[in-house]
Amino acid sequence: MKSTHRKKYTNPYKKEDHRKFLNWLGFCMGLYEDSHPRPEIPNNFSYPQKNLQAKEHLPKVTWINHSTFLLEIDGLRMLTDPIWSERCSPIPFIGPKRHHAPGKSISELPRVDFVFISHDHYDHLDRASIRELHKKFPKITWKIPKGLKKWFKRMNIENVIEFDWWDAHKLDKNNMTVTAVPSQHFSGRHPFGVNKTPWNGYVIEFHNMGKKLYFAGDTGYNNIHFNEIGSAFGQMDLSLIPIGAYSPKKFMQTVHVSPDEAVHIHREVNSKLSVGSHHSTFLLSKEKRHQPPFDLYCAMEEAELDHNTFRVLKPGQTINW
Repeated sequence: MKSTHRKKYTNPYKKEDHRKFLNWLGFCMGLYEDSHPRPEIPNNFSYPQKNLQAKEHLPKVTWINHSTFLLEIDGLRMLTDPIWSERCSPIPFIGPKRHHAPGKSISELPRVDFVFISHDHYDHLDRASIRELHKKFPKITWKIPKGLKKWFKRMNIENVIEFDWWDAHKLDKNNMTVTAVPSQHFSGRHPFGVNKTPWNGYVIEFHNMGKKLYFAGDTGYNNIHFNEIGSAFGQMDLSLIPIGAYSPKKFMQTVHVSPDEAVHIHREVNSKLSVGSHHSTFLLSKEKRHQPPFDLYCAMEEAELDHNTFRVLKPGQTINW
C-alpha cells in the first residue's frame, strides 16, 4: 500500500479500475455483464457439510452473517466486522437489504473482548451495531484501520488500537499478537473520503494455544499479497475468506475475489481450514444469492481439494478449528 502526499492509499499491485461514479452507473445499468454466465445451481444443491457437534473446550467459530464471525478461543471472544442492521447503507431505508436473519442476536452474544474492523465500508463498519455492542460490552478493545480513531471517538469509544499494513501489537496479558496484513480493496464512506484509510486483513497468533487465525476482511486477488502472508506466518489454522460479490468480473475483480480466487488464497496462506465470508446476506453484485457456495464447490472440485477444508456455514452454525 502507498500513501501519497494527499494522504490517500492505493493498491500497489493491481489498480482498482472501474470504480468511478460513471463506472458504477454503468454497472447498475448492466454495461459490465459477464461474457460467460455462471453455471446453473442444481435444484438439490447444498454445500457438503461435516455435521459434527462443536466441542466446548476447543476453539470455535460461528458465522453470524456476511463478514461477521464470533470466535472463541482460550477464554477470549472476538467479533469480525459486526453488522446486525437490516441494510448496509448510509441511509437506513435505502440500499442493500439483508436476505436472512443474523445467526445470533447481539442480546444472545456472550461477553465480547475484541472486535476487528477491516475497513470503513457500510457492510463492514456498521454504526448501529457498533453502538449497540459498545453499550452492551463497554470494555471491548477495537482493532481498527489507521485513521478511524476519530470516527470511533465521535461514538464515545476510546478503547481502540489503530493498524496500518504490517503493524503488529502484542497483548502480553492475553499472550496473543495481532498483525494487520495487506488486502486488495479500497475504502471510503462518502465521495470525499475515498481511500483515506487503509483496508486491512488481520493475522492473530494465540501463543498459548499455538494457533493462527487469518481474517482476510474484504479483498480482490493479486498473486503477491497472499503469498507474502503465507511466507510470513507459515500455516494458518483458520482463515475467514470472502467468496461473494464478484460478478460481473470486469467491474468487481480488482476489489472482490471470486470463489476460485478464494481457493487460491486458501492455498497461498497455507490454510488448514477456511470458512467462506461475504456472501448470501446482502446482494452487492450480479451473481445469484446462492451462487457463491456452488461456485466454491466447483472450484474445490477443480482443485481436487477436500470440501471439509473450505467450509460454508449456515447462519448461527458453530464448528471447531
